[in-house]
Amino acid sequence: MEWVFFISVALIFYSYCAYPVLLAIFAKIFGHSTSKRSEATLPRVAVVIAAFNEEQHIKARIENLLACDYPNELLDIYLGSDGSSDSTGEIIESFKHPQFHGYCYTPNRGKASTLNQLLTEVEQEVVVFSDANTEFEKDAIRQLVQHFDDPEIGLVSGELKLVSAGDHSNKDGVYWRYEQFLKQKESCLDAMIGANGAIYAIRKSSYQAIDANTIVDDFMIAMNVAKSGMRVIYERRAVAYEEVAPSLAAESSRRVRIGTGNYQAFMRSLWALNPFMGWRSFAFVGHKVLRWFTPHFMILTLLSSAVLSTVPAFAAAFILQVLVYMWAFWGIRQSAKGIKLDTMSAFVSFFVSMNWAFLHGFYRYCFTNVQGTWQRTARQ
Repeated sequence: MEWVFFISVALIFYSYCAYPVLLAIFAKIFGHSTSKRSEATLPRVAVVIAAFNEEQHIKARIENLLACDYPNELLDIYLGSDGSSDSTGEIIESFKHPQFHGYCYTPNRGKASTLNQLLTEVEQEVVVFSDANTEFEKDAIRQLVQHFDDPEIGLVSGELKLVSAGDHSNKDGVYWRYEQFLKQKESCLDAMIGANGAIYAIRKSSYQAIDANTIVDDFMIAMNVAKSGMRVIYERRAVAYEEVAPSLAAESSRRVRIGTGNYQAFMRSLWALNPFMGWRSFAFVGHKVLRWFTPHFMILTLLSSAVLSTVPAFAAAFILQVLVYMWAFWGIRQSAKGIKLDTMSAFVSFFVSMNWAFLHGFYRYCFTNVQGTWQRTARQ
């Protein structure tokens, strides 16, 4: 039983602590920069958005895209309402602009099906994907597409910044900045896993239709591009903004859905476990697979230390874990009441709530019929 405890702890430590250090070292030694496109040869771009019940955001989203610093004659917007039950469809149909193409699909089939259908309408060379509740910086599209002169690049992911709903102040937490750091270093090694769903661009020729019940569409689209042999890179100067969820409780349902999608994505990306995939396999295991199974390692750590608690060291480890979980659940309750937490309490609460949501997602993936239909959350 001791080996269960030590291996579980070691795998959690590797994923969250050792992997980032190794990644930074390898990126420094073996990483490389990316080429950039000339302003004189900007491509034709289609911005594609699938929306469901986004009446509060949809008009502002379209106006934000039309205000981008990109030549009008090279930019078109394709927006599809997937069986929305609010006024999203009516807003789309009422919006008249030569660059805007709106579609109201029925019935609700899910984001993956909507994206697949929208892509059949697109003829542009480059496709930018985003969400209905996202806001682009004026130069975001330019920053994304500048890399496509390099024929080896198939996807460019931008950087998403989280802001408060009230004053639009930056709310990027420690964990979010940590994720951005990993993306940047993985990009240097041609090993980036997934993309920021709020802002990324691909070559139209690189798009492969995704299964209708796909949940984490941005991850699967990026992995399909990588599997084809094209490079997937990160451009931190292509910036988008989204409002954070008002509390950990409000974020929970989104995390559960993502957790379900993670295990679905794992089963569909087993090819990336092949060590002959080089850096991509290294990143997939360290950044994603071990992260997705961290809640399982946490349970094994707790149970094994309980079984071994006749030994003082393991008894102390068990008590420490119980205290940390009590701390986290206290923090979650405080957050749900709108009470601001100190940095450490916020981090512990976030970490435990995220892994609890992943565990719930694992149950849903194993024991329910996973569908791709929409579930509106505080931050879609």
